[in-house]
Amino acid sequence: MVTRLDELRSPMVAERARHTLLAVPLGATEQHGPHLPVGTDTVIASELCRRLAAAMPEEVVVGPAVAYGSSGEHAGFAGTVSIGQEALELLLVELVRGAADFAGVVLVNGHGGNLVPLRAAVRRLRAEGRPVLAWSPSGRPDDSHAGHAETSVMLRLRPDTVALRHAVRGNTDPLPDLIDRLRRGGLAAVSANGVLGDPTRATAADGDRQLGTWAAALIDCVAQRFPPPATATK
Repeated sequence: MVTRLDELRSPMVAERARHTLLAVPLGATEQHGPHLPVGTDTVIASELCRRLAAAMPEEVVVGPAVAYGSSGEHAGFAGTVSIGQEALELLLVELVRGAADFAGVVLVNGHGGNLVPLRAAVRRLRAEGRPVLAWSPSGRPDDSHAGHAETSVMLRLRPDTVALRHAVRGNTDPLPDLIDRLRRGGLAAVSANGVLGDPTRATAADGDRQLGTWAAALIDCVAQRFPPPATATK
């Protein structure tokens, strides 16, 4: 059973917060090529939080998603709404501070552009002694945005929102080879269709496997960062 914070009453939160982690999906609202919805990153982060809570039902509560992120590199593509790095960093710092009643906060990030402000926020929060973990899924360097992995995952989660007939191959050069041009000129400087990867052979079965891999890595990371208290022995 997955427990969601926004479905609980305040006394119910009070009963369990001090021994429960709050998992917050961190996504974005940005273009994902001509075939995926702009909420793709938020959908994926939310599903990973759901799977974390399903695997650790007594330890994890899922909070509402943060659906706006740092997506300035996608400017110029319709549907992109970015709040920028500074605002996102402040939002995350205040969010975790506001969740002080919980045993810890897990920020599950679905968008690579959030990494700089996310890491800065975590450094600041840890310096304050706050128990926080940030986790992001890994992927192939030639498949970093709206490519095979994300398209497959969305075919598994929200097939009705995927227009596979419009999927076209984007730039498949490894991201490290593109990053300097991307930072200078945005994604449009390296991909005219907004895709980094090749979504044309995506399948729901591949998406299911990818979700399983990501979820297992997330669960393991959380278990290592927040191990259960040792059982007292006589």
